[in-house]
Amino acid sequence: MSFCKDCVKGVTHEGTPTGKIEKIAGVECYVATPEGDYPKNKVILFLPDVFGIPLPNNPLLVDDFARNGFKTILPDYLNGDPVPAAELEAGTFDIQKWFASHGQDATRPVLDKVIAALKDAGVTDFGATGYCFGGRYVFDLAFDNAIKVGVASHPSLLKFPDDFEKYVATSKTPLLINSCTTDSMFPKEIHEKTDAIFAKFEPGYKREYFDGCTHGFAVQR
Repeated sequence: MSFCKDCVKGVTHEGTPTGKIEKIAGVECYVATPEGDYPKNKVILFLPDVFGIPLPNNPLLVDDFARNGFKTILPDYLNGDPVPAAELEAGTFDIQKWFASHGQDATRPVLDKVIAALKDAGVTDFGATGYCFGGRYVFDLAFDNAIKVGVASHPSLLKFPDDFEKYVATSKTPLLINSCTTDSMFPKEIHEKTDAIFAKFEPGYKREYFDGCTHGFAVQR
C-alpha cells in the first residue's frame, strides 16, 4: 500500500460529538441517530481515513449526516488499531508496517459483519461515504452492489484505470467523487480520464472539483 504526506496531516476540528459508541455484531461503531422521525430502513456507512473513530473530525462529520436525516454509522473496520495521529506527527510511527496489517483481508470482513447485522435488524438500503483510505471500500462495496449510492472523497489505494473500469462493468451504484487540485492519490491528470470512463454509466456519476484544495480536504482541512 502507499500513501501521500497529505493523507496523514491536517487539523483537528473543534466540537463535541453527540453520537454514541455501540457494538454491532461485536464491532465497535460510532452511531449518530437523527432527532425525530427518519427512514429506519436506511443507513449511511461512514468509512473513515486511517485515523478512524478517535480523530474528532470523523464523528463530528457523522453527526452532521445524522442532522440531515439519516442514521449514520462509522464502523471500526481498523480493528481497534487506528493510526495514532500524535505519534505519526512526531515521526515515531511506522505507517508502512501499519498498512501491512490492515489490508482487505483484515478490514473488509468487519464491514460485512456490520452490514449483515444491520440487515437482520431491518435495514434494506445502505449508502457509503468514504474518505482517503475509506474511498477504496466504497468501490469494493459497490463492486458487490452492497450499497445503493457511493461517495468517494479524495480516494486512495485505487488502481487506474482498472478499478474505475471494473466499477462501470460490475456496479449498479451511482457514484460521486470529490476531487481536488493537489492529490497524488487521485491526481488531476486522471480526472477527465475518469469522467470519460463513466461517461455512459447509466446508474449515475458525478465528479465535483474543489479548486485549490489538497488531498484530505473533506475531513482534515
